[in-house]
Amino acid sequence: MQKMFDEIYRKYAKELYVYIYNLCRNDALAEDILQETMLKAVMSIDRFKGECSLKTYLCRIARNIWLNHVKKAENRNISLDETVEQDSGESIEEQLGNKMQSQAIHRILHTLDEPYKEIFTLRVFAELKFNDIGGLFGESANWARVTFFRAKEKILRQLKEEEQI
Repeated sequence: MQKMFDEIYRKYAKELYVYIYNLCRNDALAEDILQETMLKAVMSIDRFKGECSLKTYLCRIARNIWLNHVKKAENRNISLDETVEQDSGESIEEQLGNKMQSQAIHRILHTLDEPYKEIFTLRVFAELKFNDIGGLFGESANWARVTFFRAKEKILRQLKEEEQI
């Protein structure tokens, strides 16, 4: 089991972390969710039927863990900002090429309504296929493709308004 865990972690941890970070925008929380995701995936690997890629399966687990975290915060009547403090270390934006534009994209991304925000994150940061994204939402690949296109258009429109591009 340790060998399986190590292999899955080595292969998927970096991309999965980026996806999780873009959901919660907090380094420590993203690490916690990543660890919990990997543990749950290995412990329930016998339930993985291969109907989607392992990467999609991991993203689904991570998304559910994140949603549970959000629900717990809502049930305690605590704002999400209070439960997720912004990381003061090196951000993911600083690791990307154009820092200012990257920050603008992330800022705009987090103002988008769902499902645009999550579809964009799954496609760009988790690099999932449209078929896998559609499957996460119980929709078609075409639905995911159209939703991603609309999210991208919204981001580009806002960037142009802010004269970032």
